[in-house]
Amino acid sequence: MALAGSVATGRPHAPSGAAPRRRPAIVLAMLTFVYVLNFLDRQLLGILAKPIQDSLHISDGQLGLIGGLYFAMFYCFIAIPVSWLADRTSRVGVLTCACAIWSAATIACGMARTYPQLVAARMVVGFGEAGGVPPSYALITDTFAPGRRGVAFGIYNLGPPIGAALGIALGASIAAAYDWRDAFVAIGLAGLVAALALPWIVPEPMRGASDPVAAPAQAKAPFWQTLATFFRSPVMMLAALGSGATQFVTYGLGNFAVLFLIREKGMTLSEIAIWYAVAIVVGMGGGMIASGRIIDRFSKRSRRVFAIAPATSLAIALPFYVAFVWAPGWPLALALLTIVMFFNYFYLSCSVTLVQEEAAPNQRVLAGALLLLVMNFIGLGLGPTWVGAASDRFAAAGADNPLQLSLYTLAPFYIVAIALFLALARTLRRREFAA
Repeated sequence: MALAGSVATGRPHAPSGAAPRRRPAIVLAMLTFVYVLNFLDRQLLGILAKPIQDSLHISDGQLGLIGGLYFAMFYCFIAIPVSWLADRTSRVGVLTCACAIWSAATIACGMARTYPQLVAARMVVGFGEAGGVPPSYALITDTFAPGRRGVAFGIYNLGPPIGAALGIALGASIAAAYDWRDAFVAIGLAGLVAALALPWIVPEPMRGASDPVAAPAQAKAPFWQTLATFFRSPVMMLAALGSGATQFVTYGLGNFAVLFLIREKGMTLSEIAIWYAVAIVVGMGGGMIASGRIIDRFSKRSRRVFAIAPATSLAIALPFYVAFVWAPGWPLALALLTIVMFFNYFYLSCSVTLVQEEAAPNQRVLAGALLLLVMNFIGLGLGPTWVGAASDRFAAAGADNPLQLSLYTLAPFYIVAIALFLALARTLRRREFAA
């Protein structure tokens, strides 16, 4: 694997008590696997929306709140103190505890008998997952050198498509054969096993270990100074806001795509388990890999690629998205959705790599968490909530296809995201000319 030899040399050696180094490919594989479980647990609610609605008698609006605002309140804001702790202590230790918490809470989701119980369990899932991604961002940055990080983050960001595909294949299959509750319990147990294995496989690297120029040991990052640095940086804020506008679409669509394909396109749960899973892997997974390779290749010439790539991909995706919502049958809709997903996710590797390279080595976990705070509160918190509430309003007005109409309302947010990424490109261009 090309990434295996990508750790930069010339750095000071770790202290004599430090954990032994592992091959970067092994570290990346384990972190990606944990991210798969992270996203799988997060997506189960949307994948199993129909049987959950039938069992607990909840509306589209209530479903949108569980998968959106209620989840995001914990996921986004708890990530800040947790990431500050990880910047000052062991990032591997924080990630291990987080994986154990969200996996146990996923099991609790399967045991919920009422809507409030499910809400409480999902909030705890969000609490645990808040400590999952930001420490991994920093661990990858300290394992792979610049020029290799785009591909590394592209591979790491395969976690969402693989997690979603496995959630669809396993979750829908288990729910179809047994019960939706069994799917939550089985996947939660897998997460607990991963939490036990994680500290044995992933060592704690030195902060800044793979940066190209050796730097003196840095003090523990001050909390308020790191926040001020992030929110005063036009580059980091525009990347976060552009990503948030994009996630408004991706999470708004993602939390209701399965329900939409079943209810208004005529797919069955068994067909979802096969064909939608394939669409996720080919579409979203292909986009993650392609975007990582593009930014590693072109960022050496100009850092504007971190903004131009997502702006261009979203402009391509928009007409295919509208066609997907309109498509009269599920085969055509799914083919169009595969194209949409390929271009929808270029933003993620671009924004993560840019923010991690902008942040100081001792501030990378918190900087990653602040990026997630902004983009996930906008996207994860408000996107599904918007779609669910709009669907309820259209249904109350007597529409025969309320979910389809609500998904159309996501189209303008593509324009907002494109405009924000173009503003980021102009900011990066001015910086290059000023250098």
